[in-house]
Amino acid sequence: MSKRAVLEVIALDTEDAVAAQAGGADRLELVTDMAADGLTPSRETFAAIRSAVDIPLRVMLRLADGFAAGDVDALLRRAHELRSEGADEFVLGFLDEAGGPDLPAVEALAGALDGCRWTFHRAIDRAADRDALRKQLADLPGLDTYLTAGAATGVDDGLPTLLTEAARRGEPGYEPQLLIGGGLRLDHLPRLTAAGVDAFHIGGAARPDGWSAPVCAAAVAEWRTALDAERSLTG
Repeated sequence: MSKRAVLEVIALDTEDAVAAQAGGADRLELVTDMAADGLTPSRETFAAIRSAVDIPLRVMLRLADGFAAGDVDALLRRAHELRSEGADEFVLGFLDEAGGPDLPAVEALAGALDGCRWTFHRAIDRAADRDALRKQLADLPGLDTYLTAGAATGVDDGLPTLLTEAARRGEPGYEPQLLIGGGLRLDHLPRLTAAGVDAFHIGGAARPDGWSAPVCAAAVAEWRTALDAERSLTG
């Protein structure tokens, strides 16, 4: 069988992180404040989670709700603080008022990360032109993943776009891995894995009791089992 699909789980704290790893997560996205769709966690939170688990951690760089960069200097300071704690993978993504990538902000952060791998998150789902955004960002160092649902409203509406983009993998601007998340359900997996998608991101799906409750290891394990089963069919 081919290499197993990546399962990334959102974690807010060490309890989440330990449960996600126990359930079979391959990587965690670290955030705080899900009421604002995920902001940058503190360096103390990162350090605690880093000491509690041994799977890769991608840390959000985002200081306010929405997809405007805001105070870029503050973002750069947070990036440097997190790197000093040992963070070496990140998540970011900012748009300008026209719906294009905020190149000054994204380029500044990519430079500060100095080669660290990073994900451009679901800001792509609000972009005026997804293809143009990909091509504008294609040469930025460290960009290896796009987290996307294919549409701002989620995977149900974005599935045709996701399948089209999966078929273009390897073309200029389409080399980064597709990481599918945002309203993702287990019943989406067969079509996505058949199209060659090999990375999936869950948040609420790992918390059957809601965001006020911690990650459930059994819920993560259900996704791990389903992904491994799909990969066995397509691999």
